[in-house]
Amino acid sequence: MMMEEETTIMAAISTLGPSQLSDLSYSIFSLSFHHRRRLCHLLSSPCLFFLTLHRLHTLSLPQKTLLIARHLLFSLHHLTRHFQPPPLRLPNPSTAINQRDLDAVLLLLFLCEAYHDSPEALERPHDEWRQVLTSICSNTTLKITGITGIFDGAALIPYIEMVTRCKRLVGIMGCSGKEGKEVAASPAAVVALPAVEVRGGGIECVICKEEMREGRDVCKFPCQHLFHWMCILPWVKKRNTCPCCRFQLPSDDIFGEIQRLWGILVKASGKSVDDEWT
Repeated sequence: MMMEEETTIMAAISTLGPSQLSDLSYSIFSLSFHHRRRLCHLLSSPCLFFLTLHRLHTLSLPQKTLLIARHLLFSLHHLTRHFQPPPLRLPNPSTAINQRDLDAVLLLLFLCEAYHDSPEALERPHDEWRQVLTSICSNTTLKITGITGIFDGAALIPYIEMVTRCKRLVGIMGCSGKEGKEVAASPAAVVALPAVEVRGGGIECVICKEEMREGRDVCKFPCQHLFHWMCILPWVKKRNTCPCCRFQLPSDDIFGEIQRLWGILVKASGKSVDDEWT
């Protein structure tokens, strides 16, 4: 039985056109294959495996949660790129994850998956874990990467399940961010905002309540609302929302960005954001 988050993602994806769905499926297949190959490499190297396992043991619970949150954010960016206008698809520094952190989060998530499916497997001594996990990985690799023959988008399902697990883990740890919390817009997103010339006049800037004179260059949000540059720049340094309609620009706050991207999926699915995020 699908979890609520999984049905939300599937409902959003079902609204994509054939070419968009094909592109999304292929990109997720490629990413899943890369991550699975990296996990297999990690498990095949005793030195790398035990170094990564040791690092996980030294991390605090909040640090582990942050690792998972960054991986979740990276994954949500892949899922939502066809639901955002091009200016908002810019690379976000908060999604960057180095190889050492990727190894740690891939092993952490695989340990969670192994414990969920076979709790007794991790009751064995730590020095036997690599052999046990290698066996589990070998049994699931073909199914997860979809290398069983013709690729038909089967990699989407385990990817969506992974996103759901990550979101739930972050939520359980109480690190999903306070709903309604104000976060600054990402500088990259602000720089990408276009300047347009006011035509016709009679348009009021809702921040200063003054008319935007005809011929003047003003800032245009993706939601089409216009503002004086001198008014909107101080605004986006404190909050990433449109003053008129609450449309959200990307931010560099990891948990705020997770909420923004999840809200995009919920909206695409036809559901209410208020009912979905807990």
